[in-house]
Amino acid sequence: MVDVLAGRRLVTREGAAVEAEVALQNKVVALYFAAGRCAPSRDFTPLLCDFYAALVGEARRPAPFEVVFVSADGSAQEMLDFMLELHGAWLALPFHDPYRHELKKRYNVTATPKLVIVKQSGEVITSKGRKQIRERGLACFQSWVEAADVFQNFSG
Repeated sequence: MVDVLAGRRLVTREGAAVEAEVALQNKVVALYFAAGRCAPSRDFTPLLCDFYAALVGEARRPAPFEVVFVSADGSAQEMLDFMLELHGAWLALPFHDPYRHELKKRYNVTATPKLVIVKQSGEVITSKGRKQIRERGLACFQSWVEAADVFQNFSG
């Protein structure tokens, strides 16, 4: 379980609630700070979708990876619209959860989009996930898994 989200409830883009402990157990977690009104977020999100789909959605054995969207949108409706329009089948911290602001501070998020890859403890593997995906594609995932110390049989 990712300690940083312990006890939190996450939501799917369809609105279903999921316990963070269950959904994130033994996975590399990417905290995705973004906003639908932000052009760079709208530009990067489809790339993240493809990355996520290749690792989790389309793989024979899904990789131990999960994205948690932390919205910087102006309203819950903006967040939902962005999720429905461009997001993959990943999870999100609910808009009205004030913990969104604590996460932004903890991970020094001053601009969006930002993709912070974290270990189970919440310790940062890299705060440059977006850059690494753009430059290295799926190859960057293996180094994240190795740094995360999660049990895995991923050989991507």
